[in-house]
Amino acid sequence: MKDHKTNFWYVDEVSTDDMVKLFNEQDKTVAYAVEKTLGIVAAAVEMIVKKLRLGGRLFYLGSGTSGKISVLDATECPPTFGIDDGVIIGIISGGIPALYGWHEETEDTEEAAVQDLKSYNFSAADVLVAVSASGNTPYVLAAARFAGQLGATTIGLCCSPDGLLDTLTELCITIDVGPEVILGSTRLKAGTAQKMVLNMLSSGAMIRMGKVYKNLMVDVRPINNKLRQRVKDMVAATTGKKESLVTQALTDSAGNAKTAILMLTLDIDAATAQKLLEKHHGYLRQTIEDEQ
Repeated sequence: MKDHKTNFWYVDEVSTDDMVKLFNEQDKTVAYAVEKTLGIVAAAVEMIVKKLRLGGRLFYLGSGTSGKISVLDATECPPTFGIDDGVIIGIISGGIPALYGWHEETEDTEEAAVQDLKSYNFSAADVLVAVSASGNTPYVLAAARFAGQLGATTIGLCCSPDGLLDTLTELCITIDVGPEVILGSTRLKAGTAQKMVLNMLSSGAMIRMGKVYKNLMVDVRPINNKLRQRVKDMVAATTGKKESLVTQALTDSAGNAKTAILMLTLDIDAATAQKLLEKHHGYLRQTIEDEQ
């Protein structure tokens, strides 16, 4: 039987094959919903980069699924882009216990949102991305309100055109994904949409901060065998040098891909390469173009 209000088949009445097809069909619509917001997402990236270049920090904050996705994206940035742990910070209502358990009751604690931001000395120099599928989560709204009062840059991310978050943030990315297959279960399409946008916000900001050269993660931290091999492969692919020279350059540069690429491209030693990178604020492309 089909619910004509939602245009969905009742999922408890269909076969398992039809059930998973329905989930898949709905998931396909998420990217198109996100596509409609790309101009706003790009503007958000520029807002974030402006503050990061001045030494500010990027905060993600949410409850439940939104909070978990926020923390996930934030914690993946240091190993991927080589940034310090305190540059991109994810906050979930309920703290660490809410990450491996469930503490949805904490989404109503407005005062906790303010305290959580204060615990990081959040200030006007920082950026807050407030994440709420409904756009009405009290914890998230309180954080956005507090951040705005401080004069910080505030960006909303929600999946409901009727959310109040848009009224409390300078810019709000609203992705209308429509009703969920299981109505109200925002860990589904809404969660997917939020992760897609957070991927673009963090990755886009890091690209603009010089953490990517061409399409390579040149600031990746080679902390395991897989990543050490990836660094070796990217240096070899970028410079076209033979393996022995790549290995030696990485040894001399303590495994730093940027430094090794610059050494082999300009035929200079590690110390000189590092000084040139510092001169150009870590932007490898700019360093090569200006110094070659």
